Amino acid sequence: MAEGKRSAAPPFAAGNVPLERALSKLGVCSRTEASRWIAAGRVSVDGAICRDTARPVVPERVAIAIDGRPWARAEKVLIALHKPRGVVTTRSDPRGAPTVYDLLAELPSWVVPVGRLDQATSGLLLLTNDTQLANALTDPVSGVERAYVATVRGRASDDLPGRLCAGLVEGGELLRASAAEVSKASGRESRLHLILQQGRNREVRRLCQAAGHPVTRLLRVRYGPFELGALTPGQWRIEPIAEAWAFLRRTAAGRERDGWRAAVQSDKSEGR
Repeated sequence: MAEGKRSAAPPFAAGNVPLERALSKLGVCSRTEASRWIAAGRVSVDGAICRDTARPVVPERVAIAIDGRPWARAEKVLIALHKPRGVVTTRSDPRGAPTVYDLLAELPSWVVPVGRLDQATSGLLLLTNDTQLANALTDPVSGVERAYVATVRGRASDDLPGRLCAGLVEGGELLRASAAEVSKASGRESRLHLILQQGRNREVRRLCQAAGHPVTRLLRVRYGPFELGALTPGQWRIEPIAEAWAFLRRTAAGRERDGWRAAVQSDKSEGR
């Protein structure tokens, strides 16, 4: 495959999702609105009216029409946003909290978050209208690294990085960092640099809590190949979407090589 092109179905392509979710992911409308529109017969899929909200579709591969008018897909875009603390990663908040979409009002395309950051966490949040890319980046199989700087309570012991990387159980789940180091340790608080790959809900906070060091401030500084850099809270920039796909192709190739090496080592150890 020539550089800069990708097939219609890359190995990390998104799978089917319910039609109502597809409309939301494509930025057509909210899931609640989608359910009403579908039930009312306003939505067509590949030229035929569909009244089944749960019909499985791949958002990138179907032709959607609303009231007979084709939905035009916007040009693919990837946004890097410095999400401020106190801002929520949702379309709207029932409590009236500001959302990331308030910060993207000038963006002409609808985008969806690549994963989430909780309200108290700040830092790099990626958003895109390429649903296949969003799913590929968040898929645990991809193992995309997320880097954080965490301020935690208490003085970090010398063995804390090792414990975080070995893994700790919290809420019945084994959580672990792929890399950890302490950059500051005092009697009242410490600063940790952590890299994680799973992307589980509130994973950094839960991991540090299990280690006896509750997080008081959390900043995400990297997601895959993209850095927070000089972005200040509330600022955003457009990232080259081709770089994200190239990164995923490289990591996929790396996993294949590692799997081959592991198989060779296994063969050697068993004397085959």
